[in-house]
Amino acid sequence: MAYSETNPLAENFGFDIGGPLAAYWIALLRVITGWWFFHAGVTKLLTDGLNYTAGPGYLKGMTGTALGGLPVWMGNNLAWLIKPGVPLFEALIGLALIFGVLTRLAAFGGVFFMSLFWVGNAGFGHGVVNSDLMGLMLFMTVIVFAAGRYYGLDAIIEKTRFVKRHPRLRYLLG
Repeated sequence: MAYSETNPLAENFGFDIGGPLAAYWIALLRVITGWWFFHAGVTKLLTDGLNYTAGPGYLKGMTGTALGGLPVWMGNNLAWLIKPGVPLFEALIGLALIFGVLTRLAAFGGVFFMSLFWVGNAGFGHGVVNSDLMGLMLFMTVIVFAAGRYYGLDAIIEKTRFVKRHPRLRYLLG
């Protein structure tokens, strides 16, 4: 093998996603991310029930962010949905990730939440790279690597006749 000055890693670098260690790691990442969101949702349900008023309040305070007036409008006009929705959806997203069911759809919901959190903290007191961005990256990783296919129920669901007849459903699974 010859050394290449322009790209010394050209022939030596590779990430074998098919290996068992990678599969375990992706499954573990999915489960831990799921537990994080499940715990956040259940904690809100136990303390506030279906009346999580901090959600609309948080959105109302997002003035001057990159999203413009959209979050403020959501906080004012969609409070009826946000109060019960935030804890319920966090818990459901978490459960879906833990069990690997509709993983990509659930992770997309996590991306939506984390995008709002990241932009909502637009003061970026700790810089642009903060815990909200890291959470967003975790959910994106779950989507990109189809983490539900690794020791999740999506691997079983994808083998059903129904999914085989409707292959586009695989975009929500995995």
